[in-house]
Amino acid sequence: MYKRQGDDNGNSGNTGNSEETASQVTLPKLDGTSLEIAAVWSGTEQANFKKVLEEFEKRTGATVTFVPAQDPIINFIGQPGAIKQAVDRGWAKPLGSEAQKELGENYSQGWQDIGKVNGKQYGVYYKAANKSLIWYNNQVFENAGAKEPETWPDLLNTAQTVFDSGVTPFSVGAAEGWTLTDWFENVYLSQAGPEKYDQLAKHEIKWTDPSVKDALTTLAQVWGKPDYIAGGANGALQTDFPASVTQVFTDFAQVNIPSSMKIGTDAKVFPFPAVGDQGPVVSGGDAAVILEDSKGSQALATWLASPDAAQIQAKLGGYLSPNKNVPNSAYPNAVQQRIAKALIDAGDDFRFDMSDQAPQAFGGTPGKGEWKILQDFLKNPKDIAGTQAKLEAEAAAAFGN
Repeated sequence: MYKRQGDDNGNSGNTGNSEETASQVTLPKLDGTSLEIAAVWSGTEQANFKKVLEEFEKRTGATVTFVPAQDPIINFIGQPGAIKQAVDRGWAKPLGSEAQKELGENYSQGWQDIGKVNGKQYGVYYKAANKSLIWYNNQVFENAGAKEPETWPDLLNTAQTVFDSGVTPFSVGAAEGWTLTDWFENVYLSQAGPEKYDQLAKHEIKWTDPSVKDALTTLAQVWGKPDYIAGGANGALQTDFPASVTQVFTDFAQVNIPSSMKIGTDAKVFPFPAVGDQGPVVSGGDAAVILEDSKGSQALATWLASPDAAQIQAKLGGYLSPNKNVPNSAYPNAVQQRIAKALIDAGDDFRFDMSDQAPQAFGGTPGKGEWKILQDFLKNPKDIAGTQAKLEAEAAAAFGN
């Protein structure tokens, strides 16, 4: 099995909205207008997004250039904290009425709110990630007689069943610390609940809180069994994200699944099991933020907030939209449709990746902060109190309180 960061897989739409779409978004004529948009996307992901821009050009007459980074008119920003920083420095410009109207029609309040700073709308979350997924090799499950688990105890039983069949249950790409934060966030959200999750994300409660102890204790039920993890803790800490995927499907998430493996048949996925009363839905994403205000940049933001734009990329695969009016049928296979539906059905009950909400020094720096401390915890999952103390010290320093 493989716990992965949510991903490039699909998005749902309104349940009864199989083929029909909302009326086309209204865009102005922009003949002679040149725009630049920047994101870190490359390869197929970049090529697919350029098809979305081509349709915008066709409808408006504008010319849009995709740039890897520099000084664009619109930039994609992944972390809510980075959006706030752009606003505080006077770089980001608020969305106009048309973009806000499109956003209001197509996005849940939760997805609108994470793009706001001081009550003003700055971000359009065009691309999302469902981080509450576990991919698995279906043939391994069938050989072992294992079933998709719904609860944490079910997951432990499934892991033991797979182990008893002669296969190591989990593959963890712990060389990249964010994979471990995803594990923690899913356990914590389900076990402690959304209110505590929000408080911890803002450092309104300390990492020495008993709820953190409970989550680490739960994680230790997997991390504390070296035989359950491919290569043991030391092997996992030397395994990067793509390699951890390969281990599952040669011994996969979609971008790394071997071409011989068919999604939905060989490669399947189930939601992260419920540790508490409800299963968690943790998400991340990339928001389009205007850096140079103009009629053209506002029109492009409006376009990106529309289901028309998102459907183009959804049909190409490897993409998930938080836009609730993208029909589920736009995604190319049943697995991607399931992933998308889970994100949309969560409504406002999803939570954005906690480490992405934290200052980068704590939640987003390789070899430091939460990433490094959870890597150390993977090596020594008995040291729960010490891990909590280190997390609190680093968080207090990064948050300044």
